[in-house]
Amino acid sequence: MSDDHLTSEKDASLRSAEVTEGADRAPHRSLFRAAGLSDEEIHNPHIGIANSWNEIVPGHVHLDELAEYVKEGVREAGGTPLEFNTIAVDDGIAMGHGGMRSSLPSREVIADSVELMANAHQFDGIVALASCDKIVPGMLMAIARLDIPAIVVTGGHMEAGEHDGDPVDLVDVFEGVSQHAEGEMDDDELYQLECTACPGEGSCAGMFTANTMACVTETLGLSWTECATYGATDDRKRDIAYESGKRILDLVERDVRPSAFLTRESFENAVTVDLALGGSTNTMLHLPAIAQEAGLDLTLTDFEEIAERTPHLAHMSPAGPWRMEHLRDDGGLPALYHRIDDLLHLDTPTVDGRTIGGRMADRQPGGRVIRDRDDPVHEVGGLAVLRGNLAPEGSVVKAGAMEPSMRQFEGSARVYESQRAMLDAYDAGEIEQGDVVVIRYEGPKGGPGMPEMLEPTSKISGSPALSGEVALLTDGRFSGGTRGAAIGHISPEAAAGGPIALVEDGDTIRIDVDAGELTLDVSPEELRARAADWEPPVIDANGVIERFAALATSAATGGVLEAPELAAPEIRLEESSGHATTGDD
Repeated sequence: MSDDHLTSEKDASLRSAEVTEGADRAPHRSLFRAAGLSDEEIHNPHIGIANSWNEIVPGHVHLDELAEYVKEGVREAGGTPLEFNTIAVDDGIAMGHGGMRSSLPSREVIADSVELMANAHQFDGIVALASCDKIVPGMLMAIARLDIPAIVVTGGHMEAGEHDGDPVDLVDVFEGVSQHAEGEMDDDELYQLECTACPGEGSCAGMFTANTMACVTETLGLSWTECATYGATDDRKRDIAYESGKRILDLVERDVRPSAFLTRESFENAVTVDLALGGSTNTMLHLPAIAQEAGLDLTLTDFEEIAERTPHLAHMSPAGPWRMEHLRDDGGLPALYHRIDDLLHLDTPTVDGRTIGGRMADRQPGGRVIRDRDDPVHEVGGLAVLRGNLAPEGSVVKAGAMEPSMRQFEGSARVYESQRAMLDAYDAGEIEQGDVVVIRYEGPKGGPGMPEMLEPTSKISGSPALSGEVALLTDGRFSGGTRGAAIGHISPEAAAGGPIALVEDGDTIRIDVDAGELTLDVSPEELRARAADWEPPVIDANGVIERFAALATSAATGGVLEAPELAAPEIRLEESSGHATTGDD
């Protein structure tokens, strides 16, 4: 800095110069000093460290430690790290009760909070630390929206637990509850499973939504090579955090923005990797939402088209035996890229300076988890889109986690107006083999909040009598840990007048995953007669959930919020005083 304390050699093009430079910014610098910053730190580039650490979510409890490595890297490269926090909801804890309505809306709150903090304080760049469903997507939405230099450090997976000599994870506990209810597991065994399935910090060990989104983020180019597959307790994860902190200053200096990475080609890469891994259906909500923030249009049709040419190559939990630690040891995503290099845009850039093709240059698949192309888990991608008169705008299913016998299935509808009603019916023994369970009014508006339904799917999948014999349909969504014939995101949703609102007990429903069809066997005339008697539901919500219900779009478009059109204000005069006001006063 020069001898004149009111000026510096700081690059005037940096965003933070707006809040640190010149005599007019003396009050701002005074506040920075009160926060503990030195002259040098005030005038260095400012890097916002967006951290979703809390003491509730296992995937986040260690992010305070990981942030220290990021900040060390930022300082080493000549920047000033300024850490702030945003929220994180634990879906497992929120599951199966009213708290799950807060889950998807939290994605928008996270995106908004990061955007607001970055703009209010004019950060030059962002390093985002996050794990788990909604939190990583929310961070990515903010990063796309802001389009300032950014890197994401995903927090890493927890190690698999062990029970009776076998690897286990959270989904095994959910399914254990069903086995316990049916007398297949006693109190002591369920307790032992509960105590061993989740051995420590990190996102749950399978290819659930958290780890799917970490893989998506790495493939989009916004996180470091192998960031997705190194675990929460791996020393390499700390190295990645440190290197990411150093790299952000290089991106700031060269003004390399997220828009350089979030291209049509990188999104196609991300979908391809998602399908090859048999990832979570939640990506079919989150990727379109992120793409929209980046000014791109990614639709269910894109998933369908890419799925037709992408084999499912890794049989990951919840359907298969492999967890994230096994994928890591098999070479991680760079090894997977080798298997599908003809399906990827290999020249897309990444934050660590390599292209996607460059990332795979020194890595070969180990051959245990990532299968050869001539020996896939399934010939086509692990996610599928189904359409038909029951889902005109589409529905989604984790096809790679279905029993082969359920890919073509016909059954009798058993309809419930909420997730809670279905769980009560299950406990009462009402659900039988051959049923197609329909849970409706659980979409973005009707839920409201589009709650996940791992508890209903686990009840069915964990039941020796019902697993492989019962399908479940909903306009809500599923956990990434869901397996079985669970078809979600049915659009339009019931609360918006979608055909799912017209299903009645006993109706025949046909599922054909290979043909991409979901059909309600009821005549158009009968459906029109039922529609004439249908009335929109009264949404019982307040606060943030009420606002979400009012603004949320269809699951087919990512369940994002759509701002209402604002009427132009009009000048009006109060007759008693002649005082002119606008219509907004």
